[in-house]
Amino acid sequence: MKVVALVQARMGSTRLPEKVLRDIVGKPMIELLLARLSQSSELDEIVVATSEDMQNDKLQLLVESLGYRCTRGSEKNVLNRFYESAKFMGADVIVRITGDCPLVDFILVDECIKGYKNSNVDYFSNTNPATYPDGLDIEVMSFESIKRANNEADSDFDREHVTPYIRNSESFSKSSMCYIEDLSSQRWSVDEPEDLDVVTNVFEHFSPDIFFDWKQVLELRKLQPILFAKNQHIRNNEGATMGTGQKLYKRAKRVIPGGSMLLSKRPEMFLPEKWPSYFSKSKGCKVWDLDGKEYIDMSIMGIGTNTLGYGHSEVDEAVMKTVRDGNMSTFNCPEEVYLAEKLVELHPWADMVRFARAGGEINSIAVRIARASTGRDKIAICGYHGWHDWYLSTNLNSDKNLDGHLLPGLKPNGVPRGLTGTTLPFNYNDIEQLEQLIKENNGEIAAIKMEVSRNEGPKDNYLQKVRDLATENNIILIFDECTSGFRETFGGLHKKYGVEPDLAIFAKALGNGYAISACIGRKKFMQAAQQTFISSTFWTERIGPTAALKTLEIMEKERSWDKITKIGNSISNQWQDMADKYELNISTWGLPALSGYTFNSPNALAYKTLITQEMLEKGYLAASSVYACTEHKREIVDGYFSELDPIFATIKECEEGLDVNTLLKSPLCHNGFKRLN
Repeated sequence: MKVVALVQARMGSTRLPEKVLRDIVGKPMIELLLARLSQSSELDEIVVATSEDMQNDKLQLLVESLGYRCTRGSEKNVLNRFYESAKFMGADVIVRITGDCPLVDFILVDECIKGYKNSNVDYFSNTNPATYPDGLDIEVMSFESIKRANNEADSDFDREHVTPYIRNSESFSKSSMCYIEDLSSQRWSVDEPEDLDVVTNVFEHFSPDIFFDWKQVLELRKLQPILFAKNQHIRNNEGATMGTGQKLYKRAKRVIPGGSMLLSKRPEMFLPEKWPSYFSKSKGCKVWDLDGKEYIDMSIMGIGTNTLGYGHSEVDEAVMKTVRDGNMSTFNCPEEVYLAEKLVELHPWADMVRFARAGGEINSIAVRIARASTGRDKIAICGYHGWHDWYLSTNLNSDKNLDGHLLPGLKPNGVPRGLTGTTLPFNYNDIEQLEQLIKENNGEIAAIKMEVSRNEGPKDNYLQKVRDLATENNIILIFDECTSGFRETFGGLHKKYGVEPDLAIFAKALGNGYAISACIGRKKFMQAAQQTFISSTFWTERIGPTAALKTLEIMEKERSWDKITKIGNSISNQWQDMADKYELNISTWGLPALSGYTFNSPNALAYKTLITQEMLEKGYLAASSVYACTEHKREIVDGYFSELDPIFATIKECEEGLDVNTLLKSPLCHNGFKRLN
């Protein structure tokens, strides 16, 4: 009977890359593990079973230099990797050890092998139930058992994690050994940087001896618990239920403040601890996560950037031509001239254009131009206008000025106190409030800066009244169309209402997923851009303007704004119809192509979380809003509502007494933005 230990190891750990080669007391972790395992008297051979991925070449070289065999197999189908390795080695009995357990104990290994032999079972372990510290896991099984599992298991989970099929099937005979007390909460494995610190502490304590046994480690923990404290907050075996994206997000939070560059894309905004977080590709209205799972995006479509859908072939080809021809040069790109001319053509009141690449940047440029042109400092604001100092300074005077407007806990820390009082917030559709604001700050306001519309439209000729106030008081009127632009009209939303600003800014949809933003305006004001310093190297790259030109061409050809408005109105109406069907009280809001709904219930946030949770399992990215794109065809929308219907039925039960919290598998999602308009 040939007994072979198969050590499952690879370089591509999501949470701690190349962990098996991380240094512990001057040796790679895998070397320590193999050395300790080699002390077993019951093993005939030790083999490292890694994947075919090229990054594991380095691991194979090390393992073989140490005198051990190394086999290669599938990266994802680890069950098949184990079977093929065992078959190649001619193993009768397989001992499964994972490469992230350098404290594996050869005494326990021998006890498990003897237990297997004496029990005459298919499978024997010290993990079912788990009583030993995590990191001492040992599984022993017959070759025939792993062969059967390889032939019969069909779920991705069973094939990735090797033994669940055997453990959960009644057709295999099983036995186990347990410790006299439950120590399973102790974490001695290595998945996170904190785990590595703990294990390093242990080896450093016993160094140069590397063959100490697990009970010595247990005693050390009793005598010096501080050595083991660093990883105690990490849940054992959480990796088995986490997707690659979730693991990567944990890693991101170690090196990226907040974990993400955009607040609106943080997983906590959708489904904390369960959101896939990262994508591998996108096309049309579909997104694939890092594990290759496909989702239909009935959510925010790249935060409203892709009205033509993801990966539009014509836009992408135009960009790829630019990449092939060269994106950057000492010369300027000609496309910026063509794009400026096109935007002026679409907005005859405007004469000149400046470009940037992001919405926050172009907001700041518009404010700088207004201040430079008028010689005044104060800006009256209504709506959301980005993250820059000029805007966040609104909360310097009082943290109530943008009350409910920003995400919880977001403060104007780092914004110079000298900017206090330079921004003056006002509420949409309240002309008297704006009149009073102008009166109180007579001759000091450079610009009125506002979104044309967001959650509600103008009432009682509101926009024209704002226009008149600005003209009468020599104030520049800036319409922020970063979000609303190209949604209901071919250009700015202000065209729908027949009110012309002095400056208008665009971003989001302008490049269909490529970075480009624009400030257009009247010449007498735009010329002020030359009286101050507004300049940046990467505003001269070629991809953004190229993408925008092609995007505008396709929009015009397809009348995309009409399509997405129709789609958005249909979706909003169906939400209301479904709510009426189940007697649920909701409010719908937003521009048609940027529509959403809210449950008028104390459990609104829990219901939103539940919808995201359940729809994710059905293959949809969905919560309580949809940013429409031209790829949201009728069959896509119909499929979405078909899956949403039973969730609304469940919410009806919750409104009648069922505790929604018992249905949630994650914490509640965070609240999103609330806007002044």
